[in-house]
Amino acid sequence: MMRPSINLWCFSVMAFAIAGCHDSSGPGDGGTTLPPGLTLTVNPFISSGLSSPVFLTQPLNDGRIFVVEQAGRIRVIRNGALQATPFLDISSRVLSGGERGMLSVAFHPQYATNHFFYVYFTTQSNGDIRIERFTTTTNPEVADPASTKLIITTAHSLQSNHNGGLVSFGPDGMLYAGLGDGGGAGDPYANGQNYNALLGSLLRLDVDHGDPYAIPADNPFVGQTNRKGEIWAKGLRNPWRYAFDPPTGLLYIADVGQNLHEEVDVEPANDGGLNYGWNVMEGGSCYNATTCTQTNLEVPLIDYGHISRACSITGGYVYRGSAIPGIRGHYFYSDYCSGFLRSFRYSNGAVVDEKDWGLTMSAVTSFGVDAAGEMYIMSGDNILKLAQGS
Repeated sequence: MMRPSINLWCFSVMAFAIAGCHDSSGPGDGGTTLPPGLTLTVNPFISSGLSSPVFLTQPLNDGRIFVVEQAGRIRVIRNGALQATPFLDISSRVLSGGERGMLSVAFHPQYATNHFFYVYFTTQSNGDIRIERFTTTTNPEVADPASTKLIITTAHSLQSNHNGGLVSFGPDGMLYAGLGDGGGAGDPYANGQNYNALLGSLLRLDVDHGDPYAIPADNPFVGQTNRKGEIWAKGLRNPWRYAFDPPTGLLYIADVGQNLHEEVDVEPANDGGLNYGWNVMEGGSCYNATTCTQTNLEVPLIDYGHISRACSITGGYVYRGSAIPGIRGHYFYSDYCSGFLRSFRYSNGAVVDEKDWGLTMSAVTSFGVDAAGEMYIMSGDNILKLAQGS
């Protein structure tokens, strides 16, 4: 089962962040104020048959929901029923346990015609991070494990934690990936502020050009000495789920903290090159120093401490479904240890409508959304679906 980022020799917790301190209330649907008296609940969606689910998604124009199991399988839910045959099983190639494993899948925007999907996992041989492309066979219910094509990899063998883990397509059609700082406590390998390292970064790749990808010309560090052109944003400790909100163009990043702070940051549309501060900062505070230079570093909009059992943020999504119109435009998140459900709305560069919904769940590892924008929560070996309360 996915565990929070607690090191063996210190209580260090994994953090998910894309922080921004800009006014990015761009065009689109910014949501509305919460209606008085609205309550939420979570209903069982899949309560048996899954083992350590860590991600859920649904391609457009596809009636199936896909769930990633940490051990290295992708399972299919059709009409609310979990199918017995895995869509993909590469468990023999995946090192799973703690924060390692198969951690997410992203279906290409043209999946219906090109049948490409991308998997983020840690390798069985040494725990290195790999993103590979697979292709569906002539039988659309089963993918071909032998169709693998390596997209990108980076070494991660020295520590088991801070693997990041989310690969997804942005509204711009580019493939993004959030990588942790390489593990250990306090960024011992200094990847957070090393622009020549892929670790500690959010990457942006063009997988429709080049082989296996092209670096987009508008990436912020293209052609700069000792800076990887693949990097879109820097200064991340362990981004445990980020989420694009296409109507506004905003990018929400939850970054797991060290000992004291968990954070959520909001990045304006198309604003590459931002630095979210780790390990100069943890949350909005200096890390391991009484003073620090925060110039050119982004300050998170949400910074909560390790109280009431909170220990490791789990980032979610902005709700864009139709079943609960009162929460449209509100971003949801949880915490692995405390299991709360909280939300806020981003308006004119500020957090408004902050809400703790009074729900407690067990071991919240991830959120998911279906093609209709409805939201799901992975809790232990179960999947819950967000619903309006009575």
